[in-house]
Amino acid sequence: MDHHDRKREITMKIGTRMPGFAGKIGFEAYCEWLAENGFDAVDTPTPTAETARICKRLGLAIGTCDAAAGGLLSQDKAKSRKALSALKKDLTAIAKHGGHTFFTVVGPDDPSQGRAKTFEIFERVYPKVVEHAEKVGVNIAIEPWPGGAPWYGSLGCTPESLRRIFAAIPSPNLGICYDPSHFARLQIDHVRLLHEFGDRVKHVHLKDTEVIPEKLYESGILGESYDRTYGFGEGWWRYTIPGEGMVDWQVVIRRLEEIGYDGVLSVELEDHHFWATPDLQKEGLLRSRDYIAQFLKDEN
Repeated sequence: MDHHDRKREITMKIGTRMPGFAGKIGFEAYCEWLAENGFDAVDTPTPTAETARICKRLGLAIGTCDAAAGGLLSQDKAKSRKALSALKKDLTAIAKHGGHTFFTVVGPDDPSQGRAKTFEIFERVYPKVVEHAEKVGVNIAIEPWPGGAPWYGSLGCTPESLRRIFAAIPSPNLGICYDPSHFARLQIDHVRLLHEFGDRVKHVHLKDTEVIPEKLYESGILGESYDRTYGFGEGWWRYTIPGEGMVDWQVVIRRLEEIGYDGVLSVELEDHHFWATPDLQKEGLLRSRDYIAQFLKDEN
């Protein structure tokens, strides 16, 4: 099979995570808007028979599914055990109602404990999560969000951290939600990372990062101290819709094709300029869809 034959066989779907206005109109109405506007998939809350019915009726694939994971990496072992039990139930629900991938941020309740301590807890707790995910046939996609300032306490947001995670738990069910916006803001080569961890990609977020030189001059990487110019950012950088930041999306899509990724590309709308109203959020989603769609067209 040559390269062009391979490209024709790979069909990535464009979907979204649920933006702000989706919570106001409800899951079904939002999915109807997606279907009417040419989207192929949706990332869901913990699925139920009803959400599965809605997606099936509208022909939307299920991207990732959220689940309760708060407290899982707590130093309080009783709290961690309770969280583990709840998460196992949600993983079972994901499998039962048509989902296949659990989306998660691997972060502690107390980010001030430091990433090294969090990893110690992760090594003890997460094998049980992955074991249950394997049992029910669900993948786990780790979101590389580093956590909030000043601690940036989440795991899985750097190559160093990802290598440790996959060395500790080599299961093929454990992987990443490839979101290049986070790597870009951390000054990590997002294309090189996709080459190193391409076989671990379980899901993809369509979001970009813009670095703002004037703000970088004013406050450096410490970020703004007195004002907040943009939502979804730290002064010198901000998240944007695809195509308005640093990410080379044509290269990213080509690399995803090369590794055989045929899953969902989900727009994660976190752009200050497309957030204030439902109409602006819709515009941001549609612009994101159209920008990425140009790279998915058959070039033959």
